[in-house]
Amino acid sequence: MSRTYQATGIILKGMPLGEADRLVTILSPEWGLIRAVVPGARKPKSSLRGRCELFMVNQLLIAKGRSLDKITQADTIESYPGLSKDLGKLAGSQYLAELVLSLALIDQPQGELYGLLNEHLRRLEKMSTSESLHGYLAQAVFHLLAIAGIAPQVYRCCLTQNTLNPNFSDPNWRVGFSFEAGGVIDLALRDSLKATLKMPVNQNSPSVLPTLNNQLRATELSLLQQLNYSSLPHPGKLFPAEILDSLFIVPWVEVEHLLRDYAQYQLGRSFRSATLVDSVSSMEF
Repeated sequence: MSRTYQATGIILKGMPLGEADRLVTILSPEWGLIRAVVPGARKPKSSLRGRCELFMVNQLLIAKGRSLDKITQADTIESYPGLSKDLGKLAGSQYLAELVLSLALIDQPQGELYGLLNEHLRRLEKMSTSESLHGYLAQAVFHLLAIAGIAPQVYRCCLTQNTLNPNFSDPNWRVGFSFEAGGVIDLALRDSLKATLKMPVNQNSPSVLPTLNNQLRATELSLLQQLNYSSLPHPGKLFPAEILDSLFIVPWVEVEHLLRDYAQYQLGRSFRSATLVDSVSSMEF
């Protein structure tokens, strides 16, 4: 059996190892997640030095090792230099990398996940300063969760499977969102079931019904329901004119935070880079 193999891969994580080496984690469409050593990568004259940085896409030759594989050759085929020139884009791309590291499998082809991540990194790199970073991230997170089969249900009530349509005519209209149930819940139906079961309406009380984590307005539900499409929806095509006139800002931050919290609940981990995304966004206002 050959002790070397070839792989295409994008570097999602890296850290120093020993005096001059670097340990990287790579997403490969052929092999899934790969952890490998890049020998001498931290030496100034190393030919591999610039090729083992975050989000470099390389054609690799890798030697199998007893505990860790070793990269012996790397030829760069794509990179995203625009990400490192903008703190918000860099933080957003690192956030997506953390999510992918939680979703990807080892020793199994991950072609769809690999292609989708690269597509959303290209979108982030090309994003203009007038566009919403949280909007781009919300759609990327939704798409990546969908690939893994754990995207939230946003069109139908998780309890009844009845379609839920945003009601813009009633400013008090809300729909529930439950991490436990996996998506949106008709609040009127939930309260009716609670009454039938003779349980208090207090959502913090013990119940056989799923816990509510959020209540969404019509604008937020409408945005959520558009994320499955290939391109980011334009609010002008979603909301009535009177709703657009009343909005100070399109609630992309709320939608992205909801999906972030949902993903962290489903995967049992937090995304450290997401905190930096929030910090950068707060400096822009």
